[in-house]
Amino acid sequence: MKPSTSSQTRMLSRRSFLGTGLAASAAAGLFSGSRAAVGQQVSDDSVTYNFCSSSDQADRLDQGPFYLEQDQGEQTLAVTTPSRAHLRNFGLGLVGYTWEENGPALRVRTGQETLEQSVERMASLPFVDTLYIRCDWRDVQSRPGRLDLSPVWELTLDAARRHGLRVAFRVQLSNPEFEPTRLALPDFLHNKIPLVSIGHNVRHGRDIHFVEPRYDHPAFQSAFLELNELLAARFDGDPLLEWMDLMMYGFWGEGHTEHLPNPFPNFLTAEKTFFHMTQVQLDIWKKTQLAVNTQPDISHVGNAEVRDLAMRAGCWLRSDSIIDEEPIQIEELGNRPPWLATIMEDGEYRAYDITKIPVDSSGVNFQENAMLHMLDIGANYWSLWTEAENLAEYNMRFPEGFRALQERMGYRIRPAWIWQRKRWGTEEVIIGVANSGVAGIPGVLRLTLESEDGSIRLSGTLDPGHPFAGKVRQAAMILPPGLGAVKLKLAAHLETKANVRRPVQWTCVQKLNADGSFPVQLKTADAPGWD
Repeated sequence: MKPSTSSQTRMLSRRSFLGTGLAASAAAGLFSGSRAAVGQQVSDDSVTYNFCSSSDQADRLDQGPFYLEQDQGEQTLAVTTPSRAHLRNFGLGLVGYTWEENGPALRVRTGQETLEQSVERMASLPFVDTLYIRCDWRDVQSRPGRLDLSPVWELTLDAARRHGLRVAFRVQLSNPEFEPTRLALPDFLHNKIPLVSIGHNVRHGRDIHFVEPRYDHPAFQSAFLELNELLAARFDGDPLLEWMDLMMYGFWGEGHTEHLPNPFPNFLTAEKTFFHMTQVQLDIWKKTQLAVNTQPDISHVGNAEVRDLAMRAGCWLRSDSIIDEEPIQIEELGNRPPWLATIMEDGEYRAYDITKIPVDSSGVNFQENAMLHMLDIGANYWSLWTEAENLAEYNMRFPEGFRALQERMGYRIRPAWIWQRKRWGTEEVIIGVANSGVAGIPGVLRLTLESEDGSIRLSGTLDPGHPFAGKVRQAAMILPPGLGAVKLKLAAHLETKANVRRPVQWTCVQKLNADGSFPVQLKTADAPGWD
C-alpha cells in the first residue's frame, strides 16, 4: 500500500498543525514496531509498509517448514476433531445491547419492566457473549473532573460478572435521537463550546433543527481529553472490557451527519481535529482494544485518515450495516488485515420482531440472511439490539442463524496435529494449529507447553493473525534433553496489546484438562511407532 502524493502532503500539514510533540507521538503510533500495532514501517523512500512484520517478536516460535532430516525420527502424538460447541473466547461473539442511542429497551421506556430486569433478561440469553452500552457523553459525566455513570453501567458490569460475559461500549459525542431538546454533551459544556447549526432534517416524523459542537474548540478538546482520562482510569485494563469504540465525529459517533454539512470552516480543520482526537484515544487507552467505524467520508471530516491511523495502531473495524452497505465498506471489512477483528450490526430489523421481519420465497427471513452475510466477510461479532424478549422469541422461531454464527464466526482453533521428532540430540514438539473459523486470530496467538508440575515451561508466539481462517499454522518447541515419557499440557493465549493476554479455549471434541489446556504425552525414543 503506497499513500498518494496528496495524502503524504496532508500528513505533513496535519503534523504541522498538531505541533512538534503531538507529531512525534503520532509518528510513534503510526510506525512503531510495537505488538499493539502488529506491524512495522519499512523505512525507505517509497514509503511502503509491512503490516505483518514479526521482527519485533522476541519470542517468535519457529514456524517451519519442517523437513524430515533423519529416518525414524518423527511420530504423531495426537490429532483432534473440530468442535461445534458454543465457546466464549475473547475476540468473537454475539453482542447484546443493554443501552442504545434511544436509551434502554422499549419495555423499560414504556414502563413494562425496570432497567435492572431488562439488563438481566439480556444477560440471561444463552447465546449472548458480550454486553454493549451505546450512550451519550452526558450519561457518563455531568460535572468536570469526575465520572457520573448512568445506572446502566453498574447493572451491565454486574450482570457480566455473574453470567461470565464481557462488556463493550461507545460514548457518543453527538446523538440526533433527542435533538433539539437534549444534546449528547453534558450540560456543563453548553456555555463553553460553540454550537453550530447544520440545518433541518425530518426525523421520526418531525422537522428537527440540528446543531453540532465545534469539536476543534479548545474547550471541547480539553473536556474530551479529560473524558478519556477519566474513563481510562476506571476501565482501561479491566478484564471485563472487550473493546471500546473510538469516539468519532457526528451522529451516533459514526463519522457522519448524514446529508447535512459538518460544523467546520473547512476540510483541513476537520481532518486535523479528528486525526488529533484519534491519536489522543490511542495514546490514553493502553490496554483496552479499540475499534474504528468504517463510515465513508460523506461529511468530509477526514475519515480515511482516521481509519488509516487507527488500523496501523491495531484497532478493530466495525460497521453498523451489512445488507445496505456500500461496496467499498464490504471490500474494506472483508479484505482487512487478518489480525484485525470486525464487529457487525444490521439495523433494518434490529428489534427482532418476528411479526415484522419478512421471509423470502425460500423460507429465509431477512435478519438471518443479514447475519449470515457477516460470515462472508469473515466477521467476529454480530450485534443484538436491546429487545431481549424479541431475541428469545426469534431464537425459538428461527434458531439456525444464531447457531451458524456460534459454530463459524471469528476464529475457532485447535491443536489439529501434535508431532514429536528427534532434533539436535533431544526432542522437539511441533504443533499444527488449525482454524476452522471465518476470521484470523485478532492479534497474536501465544502457545505455552509446560509440565504438570510447572518445572518445564516453553512459550512463544505465532505471527500476527495466524492461523488465518480455514488454515493451519505449525510451530515448534525444542524440549530439554532427557525428559522421557513426561506428560505436558498445551495452552493458548491471545495478545492484542503489550502485556495484555487472554486465555483461549481450544475448539476440539477431545477431552481437555480441567484448566482448559490440551494433554500431551511424550514418548521415549525407544517407544514403538517412530516413523
